[in-house]
Amino acid sequence: DKGEASFVYLSETKTAYVELASASGLMLVPEENRNIMQSSTKGTGELIKKAIDSGAKTIVLGLGGSATNDCGMGLLYALGMRFLDSAGFELKPIAANLGKVQYVVKQNFVDVSGIKFVAACDVKNPLCGKNGAANVFARQKGASDEDVEFLDKAVLHFARKLNIDPELS
Repeated sequence: DKGEASFVYLSETKTAYVELASASGLMLVPEENRNIMQSSTKGTGELIKKAIDSGAKTIVLGLGGSATNDCGMGLLYALGMRFLDSAGFELKPIAANLGKVQYVVKQNFVDVSGIKFVAACDVKNPLCGKNGAANVFARQKGASDEDVEFLDKAVLHFARKLNIDPELS
């Protein structure tokens, strides 16, 4: 579903402040409609793209309150990255498809080499494992025990496809 979200841009410092929760947040989805497997950070990526197009050289990204557990797949999709399954078909950037990614296409990815990203968060969890994103945060976003187990494995798979160290916090 499409909604409205915005970011703050300070032209003097070329700094944009983007809040994940404003575009991909738990507060945007009524409890009875929460489906973590269909969730995506695509809206947050769209805000980041607009910030870059506005001239931002620093993006401060507030990470709390998301309704997602897609490992940033939607965000990367909004910035031009594409994800393909084993047959070469493009995957929708949702949590349910994390484990299906076999190929990552970066040819249309926005050049972020001159952009400084600052993650603003109050947690220090690793990506996967018993203290990882799915095990600690997914249930509050509507995940079942089966979803949590699936997401923990799928996030690890996705991280490996993007050469991300899953032990980083």
